[in-house]
Amino acid sequence: MKQDLVRLLDGNTFVVSEENGDIDASPTVPTGLFSFDTRFLSKWLLRIDGERLTTLTIDNVEYFEKRFFLVPATPALADAQVSAIRERCIGGSFTERLTVINHRSRPIDLRIQVEIESDFADLFEIKDVQAKRGSYHTRVESGRLCLGYERDTFRRETVISTSEPARVDEDGLTYDIRIGPHGQWATELHVRTLGPDGRDIRESLQGRTSRETKEMRRELDRWLAEAPRLVCDSTALTKTYRRCLVDLAALRFTPLTGGGQTLPAAGLPWFMAIFGRDSVFTSLQALPFAPDLAATTLRLLALTQGAVLDDFREEEPGKIPHELRYGETVAFEEQPHAPYFGSADATPLYVILLDEYERWTGDADTVRLLERAARAAL
Repeated sequence: MKQDLVRLLDGNTFVVSEENGDIDASPTVPTGLFSFDTRFLSKWLLRIDGERLTTLTIDNVEYFEKRFFLVPATPALADAQVSAIRERCIGGSFTERLTVINHRSRPIDLRIQVEIESDFADLFEIKDVQAKRGSYHTRVESGRLCLGYERDTFRRETVISTSEPARVDEDGLTYDIRIGPHGQWATELHVRTLGPDGRDIRESLQGRTSRETKEMRRELDRWLAEAPRLVCDSTALTKTYRRCLVDLAALRFTPLTGGGQTLPAAGLPWFMAIFGRDSVFTSLQALPFAPDLAATTLRLLALTQGAVLDDFREEEPGKIPHELRYGETVAFEEQPHAPYFGSADATPLYVILLDEYERWTGDADTVRLLERAARAAL
């Protein structure tokens, strides 16, 4: 992947975009808005009077929040009469606040367009260049753009709404606006990623609702406060330590089973999922700083531990899963990852993590609760 892409995430719901915030994905490029292994936005292009925008700077607020400062793509960037700010957050939904600023001393009429498409590609389809087999639908409903995909019982829908009046059609949103001298105009766009019951997948299966940005910041502050403090004379070292803790927090995600507990994923964009070996390695290395990660990893991997003999998934009683996915190819058993157990080391590593967790924390109660899983692994 290109190194100048911008990423933000909340668990395994994440956005990968160009430097100006635009998304213009191809069937083989993993840019877009993803949730639970499905791409819900494959195009999200902002235009002002038909022109795409150029990036001045990006404010990396947190791993779940970015700000893009933009101007129209003209040769004289320093003399730009119009600028735009995209404030983007990913939480329970994908939210973007768009502000357009008029730097002139007279009113200005502008056409703002947001071009939108959803291909609903499965991550495995992007990696392996596979074609879709279901049907698409598009509708405009109560000022919202609804993009959907259906294949038998597998249904996904992207719903886009705006806080300001817009002309909504199957291609996206169009605003014809007038901004006063040195004035500004703003709208807030919300994108919801829905499952077969018309609700957010996480909301319907975990009782989880959309989280506001302030709540996410407070949760991150709690995470940092619970970690050991590093006190030293090196500012660079303390900043690096904090950055590592924040990166560790960003890797956490909540699978559909487990009652809202989190464990570390293997990495964005391909591996924001349960990866037995990677989740264990990360939890093992983080024991001195975040031992709770190990506890939840041990519990969640035990929930999906192998119980039968299944050659397709390489499952055996007691084996710890290698990978668990939720996309279309898994739903129709075109891939074995529901879960897949084809790992030689995840099972012994699980036992090692359990032993190290007890050694670092003295939490014998958790070890006793997981005794059956440990014996099955042995």
